[in-house]
Amino acid sequence: MAGHSDSHGDSAEVLGDDLPRKKFSGKKMVLFVVLPVVLLIIAGAGLYFSGILNKKEEKPVEEPKPEEKESAVPVFYDVPDMLINLNTTGRRPTFLKISISLQIARDSDRAELDRIMPRIIDNFQVYLRELRLEDLRGSAGMYRLREELLTRVVAAAQPVRIKDVLFKEMLIQ
Repeated sequence: MAGHSDSHGDSAEVLGDDLPRKKFSGKKMVLFVVLPVVLLIIAGAGLYFSGILNKKEEKPVEEPKPEEKESAVPVFYDVPDMLINLNTTGRRPTFLKISISLQIARDSDRAELDRIMPRIIDNFQVYLRELRLEDLRGSAGMYRLREELLTRVVAAAQPVRIKDVLFKEMLIQ
Protein backbone atom coordinates (compact mmCIF):
# COMPACT_ATOMS: atom_id res chain seq x y z
CA MET A 1 0.00 0.00 0.00
CA ALA A 2 2.86 2.26 0.61
CA GLY A 3 3.85 2.00 -3.04
CA HIS A 4 0.33 2.63 -4.04
CA SER A 5 0.11 5.78 -1.95
CA ASP A 6 3.45 6.95 -3.36
CA SER A 7 2.18 6.69 -6.90
CA HIS A 8 -1.02 8.40 -5.86
CA GLY A 9 1.04 11.10 -4.15
CA ASP A 10 3.17 11.46 -7.27
CA SER A 11 0.09 11.88 -9.41
CA ALA A 12 -1.23 14.57 -7.01
CA GLU A 13 2.03 16.45 -7.35
CA VAL A 14 1.77 16.21 -11.12
CA LEU A 15 -1.81 17.48 -11.01
CA GLY A 16 -0.70 20.27 -8.71
CA ASP A 17 2.14 21.17 -11.07
CA ASP A 18 -0.18 21.16 -14.08
CA LEU A 19 -2.49 23.69 -12.42
CA PRO A 20 -0.25 26.67 -11.62
CA ARG A 21 -1.26 28.72 -8.64
CA LYS A 22 -1.85 32.39 -9.37
CA LYS A 23 -0.58 34.89 -6.85
CA PHE A 24 -0.92 38.65 -6.98
CA SER A 25 2.42 40.14 -7.87
CA GLY A 26 3.34 43.62 -6.60
CA LYS A 27 2.32 45.31 -9.87
CA LYS A 28 -1.03 43.57 -10.01
CA MET A 29 -1.69 44.41 -6.35
CA VAL A 30 -1.13 48.11 -7.06
CA LEU A 31 -3.21 48.01 -10.24
CA PHE A 32 -6.25 46.16 -8.90
CA VAL A 33 -6.36 47.12 -5.21
CA VAL A 34 -4.42 50.25 -4.35
CA LEU A 35 -5.25 52.29 -7.48
CA PRO A 36 -9.07 51.93 -7.18
CA VAL A 37 -8.93 52.85 -3.48
CA VAL A 38 -6.86 55.96 -4.26
CA LEU A 39 -9.24 56.92 -7.09
CA LEU A 40 -12.27 56.56 -4.80
CA ILE A 41 -10.63 58.77 -2.17
CA ILE A 42 -9.81 61.43 -4.78
CA ALA A 43 -13.36 61.30 -6.21
CA GLY A 44 -14.86 61.63 -2.74
CA ALA A 45 -12.63 64.59 -1.89
CA GLY A 46 -13.59 66.23 -5.18
CA LEU A 47 -17.30 65.80 -4.47
CA TYR A 48 -16.89 67.11 -0.94
CA PHE A 49 -14.93 70.23 -1.93
CA SER A 50 -17.22 70.98 -4.89
CA GLY A 51 -20.16 71.14 -2.48
CA ILE A 52 -22.17 68.27 -3.94
CA LEU A 53 -21.91 66.22 -0.75
CA ASN A 54 -22.24 69.26 1.51
CA LYS A 55 -26.05 69.56 1.58
CA LYS A 56 -26.21 71.10 5.08
CA GLU A 57 -24.72 74.46 4.03
CA GLU A 58 -26.85 74.78 0.91
CA LYS A 59 -29.04 77.87 1.06
CA PRO A 60 -32.64 77.60 -0.07
CA VAL A 61 -33.55 79.46 -3.24
CA GLU A 62 -35.03 82.75 -2.17
CA GLU A 63 -38.33 83.86 -3.58
CA PRO A 64 -38.25 87.40 -4.93
CA LYS A 65 -39.86 89.94 -2.64
CA PRO A 66 -43.43 90.86 -3.57
CA GLU A 67 -42.38 94.24 -4.96
CA GLU A 68 -39.64 92.56 -7.03
CA LYS A 69 -41.84 89.94 -8.68
CA GLU A 70 -42.53 90.35 -12.36
CA SER A 71 -45.90 91.81 -13.08
CA ALA A 72 -48.51 89.58 -14.70
CA VAL A 73 -49.87 92.68 -16.41
CA PRO A 74 -47.43 94.09 -18.99
CA VAL A 75 -45.59 97.20 -17.80
CA PHE A 76 -44.51 99.73 -20.43
CA TYR A 77 -42.08 102.64 -20.29
CA ASP A 78 -42.23 105.31 -23.00
CA VAL A 79 -38.92 106.48 -24.44
CA PRO A 80 -39.01 110.15 -25.52
CA ASP A 81 -39.66 110.62 -29.25
CA MET A 82 -36.54 110.83 -31.37
CA LEU A 83 -35.90 112.62 -34.65
CA ILE A 84 -32.92 111.15 -36.50
CA ASN A 85 -31.18 112.23 -39.69
CA LEU A 86 -30.61 108.97 -41.61
CA ASN A 87 -27.41 108.17 -43.48
CA THR A 88 -28.11 109.16 -47.11
CA THR A 89 -25.91 109.64 -50.13
CA GLY A 90 -28.12 112.25 -51.79
CA ARG A 91 -28.26 115.98 -51.15
CA ARG A 92 -31.71 115.85 -49.65
CA PRO A 93 -31.69 114.69 -46.00
CA THR A 94 -34.01 111.89 -44.87
CA PHE A 95 -35.40 112.00 -41.36
CA LEU A 96 -36.80 109.26 -39.16
CA LYS A 97 -39.24 110.15 -36.40
CA ILE A 98 -39.65 107.24 -34.03
CA SER A 99 -41.66 106.63 -30.85
CA ILE A 100 -40.72 103.60 -28.80
CA SER A 101 -42.09 101.87 -25.70
CA LEU A 102 -40.07 99.42 -23.63
CA GLN A 103 -41.77 96.49 -21.95
CA ILE A 104 -40.17 96.10 -18.53
CA ALA A 105 -40.39 93.31 -15.97
CA ARG A 106 -41.37 95.40 -12.91
CA ASP A 107 -43.07 98.73 -12.38
CA SER A 108 -40.48 99.54 -9.72
CA ASP A 109 -37.80 99.77 -12.46
CA ARG A 110 -39.20 103.06 -13.80
CA ALA A 111 -37.00 105.21 -11.52
CA GLU A 112 -33.88 103.36 -12.62
CA LEU A 113 -34.86 103.78 -16.28
CA ASP A 114 -35.35 107.51 -15.72
CA ARG A 115 -31.83 107.68 -14.33
CA ILE A 116 -30.17 105.83 -17.25
CA MET A 117 -32.38 107.13 -20.08
CA PRO A 118 -29.64 109.43 -21.50
CA ARG A 119 -27.41 106.37 -22.04
CA ILE A 120 -30.25 104.46 -23.72
CA ILE A 121 -31.09 107.37 -26.04
CA ASP A 122 -27.41 107.79 -26.92
CA ASN A 123 -27.13 104.09 -27.85
CA PHE A 124 -30.26 104.38 -30.00
CA GLN A 125 -29.07 107.61 -31.68
CA VAL A 126 -25.65 106.19 -32.57
CA TYR A 127 -27.21 103.12 -34.15
CA LEU A 128 -30.10 104.88 -35.91
CA ARG A 129 -27.90 107.57 -37.50
CA GLU A 130 -26.00 104.89 -39.40
CA LEU A 131 -29.16 103.38 -40.90
CA ARG A 132 -30.04 103.90 -44.53
CA LEU A 133 -33.52 104.10 -45.95
CA GLU A 134 -33.07 100.62 -47.48
CA ASP A 135 -32.37 99.15 -44.02
CA LEU A 136 -35.88 100.09 -42.87
CA ARG A 137 -37.90 98.67 -45.77
CA GLY A 138 -40.29 95.79 -45.28
CA SER A 139 -41.09 93.62 -42.33
CA ALA A 140 -37.57 92.13 -42.31
CA GLY A 141 -36.12 95.63 -41.86
CA MET A 142 -38.51 96.35 -39.00
CA TYR A 143 -37.67 93.03 -37.35
CA ARG A 144 -33.90 93.69 -37.61
CA LEU A 145 -34.40 97.20 -36.21
CA ARG A 146 -36.42 95.86 -33.26
CA GLU A 147 -33.80 93.19 -32.48
CA GLU A 148 -30.91 95.68 -32.67
CA LEU A 149 -32.66 98.18 -30.42
CA LEU A 150 -33.55 95.43 -27.94
CA THR A 151 -29.94 94.24 -27.83
CA ARG A 152 -28.69 97.78 -27.23
CA VAL A 153 -31.26 98.67 -24.57
CA VAL A 154 -30.70 95.41 -22.65
CA ALA A 155 -26.96 96.16 -22.53
CA ALA A 156 -27.47 99.80 -21.51
CA ALA A 157 -30.21 99.20 -18.92
CA GLN A 158 -28.51 96.59 -16.75
CA PRO A 159 -29.72 95.52 -14.12
CA VAL A 160 -33.21 96.53 -15.26
CA ARG A 161 -34.79 93.67 -17.20
CA ILE A 162 -36.18 94.79 -20.57
CA LYS A 163 -38.54 92.28 -22.17
CA ASP A 164 -39.31 93.92 -25.52
CA VAL A 165 -39.06 97.00 -27.70
CA LEU A 166 -42.34 98.18 -29.20
CA PHE A 167 -42.81 100.74 -31.97
CA LYS A 168 -45.59 103.24 -31.31
CA GLU A 169 -44.86 105.42 -34.33
CA MET A 170 -42.32 105.39 -37.12
CA LEU A 171 -42.34 108.12 -39.76
CA ILE A 172 -39.78 108.49 -42.56
CA GLN A 173 -39.65 111.86 -44.34
